[in-house]
Amino acid sequence: MDGDSLFPILAANHLFLTYDEDLPEAIIVGIAYGAFDSSVNKRSYDFSAPTADASVEQGGAPAFQRFLELELMPEVARRYRIDSGKQILFGQSRGGYFVLYSAFTQPDLFWGRIASNPTFEPGAAMFFSAPPSATKPDLGLVLTSGARDWPKLRQAALNWQQHWQTEAEAPWQTRVITLDNGTHAASSTESYRQAMLWLFNRSDKDTAPRNE
Repeated sequence: MDGDSLFPILAANHLFLTYDEDLPEAIIVGIAYGAFDSSVNKRSYDFSAPTADASVEQGGAPAFQRFLELELMPEVARRYRIDSGKQILFGQSRGGYFVLYSAFTQPDLFWGRIASNPTFEPGAAMFFSAPPSATKPDLGLVLTSGARDWPKLRQAALNWQQHWQTEAEAPWQTRVITLDNGTHAASSTESYRQAMLWLFNRSDKDTAPRNE
């Protein structure tokens, strides 16, 4: 998600993670618009759900998820020798919202999901309600939150963590990670690093949301 800005950062950083952290090699796919101007970049629409409190410039998440499932992911699989059982979706801010939306609507679509400093609106209630069941037993959902993220988003992340600590049933193993001194936009590489380490090193005991 937001490949215009995040692809150059995360693709290079993943190479270093294979050296320093022994993470497996990965094919990094940046989903980009080619520009940041709102006339071209439709992230606000594509990454938000059509909820009752959504604006007219929001609500495209269902169509965007169909694009990922039916067009982009099959094309990536056609072009590259991927591990279809280990596909991961990463999103930052509004992209993090879409990661949560995907987790709460189609849990099986991705093996791992990383919501970095996500927004929770519109339709925040959906992220506190029961998601559909999954057929895969090893799914993982990580929410990372910078300690210095915008106060509203930081509090929403803590509320989400508290809610899911009391919920016994979830289709994914879940982890909430606080990034010490982390900010909203500039901590994406650390979000990626810590979340990926958890996804590839978790055990069966890692089922409840925890704050690190």
